Amino acid sequence: MKPLRVVSYNIHKGMSPLNRHVRVDDISRHLTPLSPDLVFLQEVQGRNALRALQHPSWPSVPQHHYLARQLSLRAAYGLNAAYEHGHHGNALLSRFPVETWCNRDISVNSFERRGLLHCRLTPRGWPCAVAALCVHLNLLGHDRRKQYRELTRYINGEIPAGMPVILAGDFNDWRGDASADLLREAGLVEVFQTLHGRHADSFPARLPVLRLDRIYVRGVVPVEAGVLRGEPWNRLSDHLPLQASLRLDI
Repeated sequence: MKPLRVVSYNIHKGMSPLNRHVRVDDISRHLTPLSPDLVFLQEVQGRNALRALQHPSWPSVPQHHYLARQLSLRAAYGLNAAYEHGHHGNALLSRFPVETWCNRDISVNSFERRGLLHCRLTPRGWPCAVAALCVHLNLLGHDRRKQYRELTRYINGEIPAGMPVILAGDFNDWRGDASADLLREAGLVEVFQTLHGRHADSFPARLPVLRLDRIYVRGVVPVEAGVLRGEPWNRLSDHLPLQASLRLDI
């Protein structure tokens, strides 16, 4: 069984770090050589009528569809925040058919609309299905702690104990609280912490000093993990992408 090639990336609604340039095409062009099997995306713009008018290079289709086409992957999208001129959320791009999916509202206030996108898929050659969860959590610590509890309840209640889990996204967890909670309650480990002894520095992209982005797993073993640093990644979004290779724990 080949290891899964996984990327997690907050794409900043397809805009450069200072929101001056559209970067969706650049993102697709630089992700393509990585040949990822699963791409966990946060801040994906499903629609933005204002930016479509302002930027001639704005894609004519939702960003998750555009990226999926360019990467020859399938797409699932979870709408989290809707407004008069558009909406955004999380997305999963997958090399394998998405068998089932749902989007769970994990918002804890009316100002930050957050969701958990849950997809079930079976990697080619694997004897079992995998639960792929994409998430973007709140900025404040007390809000995130509520969301850790909700994630734990959801994983323990909705995903069979023997099913492998990949939970990736932007946790906004610069203090590192999430790992202890999720490890203790849901049996997850974080791939960078497992392989390198610390979480990945991923924000801001030009001078990454904060460890906001994570890839947690259960039932799979991290083989390697890295942060995509420097050019061109430091000008494509305000976050840097994480990549990892994962093999089934058998």
